[in-house]
Amino acid sequence: MRSTPHILVINGTKVRRPVFILGAPHSGAELLARAVKRTPGFHLTTGRPGVLRVTYAFARQPSIATERGKGAARVLRDAYAEAWQVSARACAQCPDECRELAALPPRPPVPPGRPIPGSELPAPCVEPHGLARFADASPDLIYSADVLLDAFPDAQFVQVIRDGRDVVADMLDDERCLAWFKPGLANLDTVFPNPFFGVEDHTDRNRWPRAAPAVKCALRWRGSVRLSARLRQQVPEEQLFTVRYEDLIARPSRVGADLSVYLDAPIPKTALSGLARIGDADDGGVGSWRERLTPRQAAQVEKVAGTELRRLGYRTGPDA
Repeated sequence: MRSTPHILVINGTKVRRPVFILGAPHSGAELLARAVKRTPGFHLTTGRPGVLRVTYAFARQPSIATERGKGAARVLRDAYAEAWQVSARACAQCPDECRELAALPPRPPVPPGRPIPGSELPAPCVEPHGLARFADASPDLIYSADVLLDAFPDAQFVQVIRDGRDVVADMLDDERCLAWFKPGLANLDTVFPNPFFGVEDHTDRNRWPRAAPAVKCALRWRGSVRLSARLRQQVPEEQLFTVRYEDLIARPSRVGADLSVYLDAPIPKTALSGLARIGDADDGGVGSWRERLTPRQAAQVEKVAGTELRRLGYRTGPDA
């Protein structure tokens, strides 16, 4: 049973139909986040510390959200009540990635432990006047989708799906993604099944200690897209919009137009410009896994996640 509607007011504006952008790591969710952040009337955040603490707690130990019931939704709602505040001091907590989405320069470095003087606080990335909608694209929100819907029953979700082999190729080049696989962070001994690591049965659990990094990345992608499929069954059609990364790269104007209709907001055409160059890039482009993964790594990914790849329409095997 979903929680009763809760009125949340940020800087004098009621939060209605907040937007959450979901996807596996390196799915391309940040491209849509950039478009939404640059849409007039929207305030999109990503990676705010208070939100990350809550969402990763739920992601790493799902029982916390289950046992708290409506309390989990309240905790997450409170985190966003702080994260969405628009002020120089609040925006000083945003990571550089958030400022990059808004095309703002990075903040000057501040020595650890030194408070930021008011005169050095960055200007907010959005103008409070005319603010009408709120959004978030923090990493790994897919693991908190149920709690997000409990916290905001009218939420709109935008999820991005990408070829898992391209995702794995990007993850293998990302030290932050690989850091989760360190023994001290992989909490499989205390949480099993483990959606965050995509470990769902004893076969997965037994293979994990000796699994190659490509296998572990593939498990994470597989687990994420399975959660996305479950979300499709749980959420009303009008509250979920799915974008395929390859379509976003090939037809950004068309995807932008469809997204504008879904959000009932005019996505700027320039916000998705230049994406075709990404599609042709050797690093991060569509199909770049063919050059970036070894034949063994590609076979490992298809062995772990071949069923999901084919279900999503991606060809596998020698003809891929």
